[in-house]
Amino acid sequence: MTSVQASQDQTRRGRPRSEQADRAIIDAALEMFAESGAEGLCIEKVAARAGVGKATIYRRWPGKEDLLLDALAALRAPLPEPRGESVRDDLVALLDAMRSESVDPRRVRQFALLLGEGAKYPRLIERYVETVVEPRRDLFRAVLRRGVATGELREGTNIETSVDMLTGAVLARTRLSHDRADRGYARRVVDELLTGMASR
Repeated sequence: MTSVQASQDQTRRGRPRSEQADRAIIDAALEMFAESGAEGLCIEKVAARAGVGKATIYRRWPGKEDLLLDALAALRAPLPEPRGESVRDDLVALLDAMRSESVDPRRVRQFALLLGEGAKYPRLIERYVETVVEPRRDLFRAVLRRGVATGELREGTNIETSVDMLTGAVLARTRLSHDRADRGYARRVVDELLTGMASR
């Protein structure tokens, strides 16, 4: 059972949840994570910053990893649903949505912190990949598989490698470059990749 499901079960058994308190707790957790990473995040400090009691947090999340996972998931907006008309257009839209996120310095710093502390929190990384990263990669996989099925992409296209190349291009630009806000970047990445995958 996920932390969200658990908290929903607890809500049905106890007092109604306060959306205002939930938001305050999530915001406080994200702020503290950005400031000091997972190591410096503790329930007592989150409660104080959010203006709630520790019991309020523990009724919703069993521990700080569960809280942090939900906080990081809440920070990432859903990627656009592929329209299904053009593989190229769908890939550009998905990649451009990822690029737009990289403009927010909170996301950049939190992602960097998460990667840097992954060795200390393998369970957190595993769950983050499972609940946040993989659903997004599934959208790219679906578009690429559809392209192979319709003949827009060549048979034998390596789906996983292609997803790595697409998403990795944005992540690398986010970490290493100052011009990550370039609006044409997603289109250029997709066009370059499709040159090698296009149906002959």
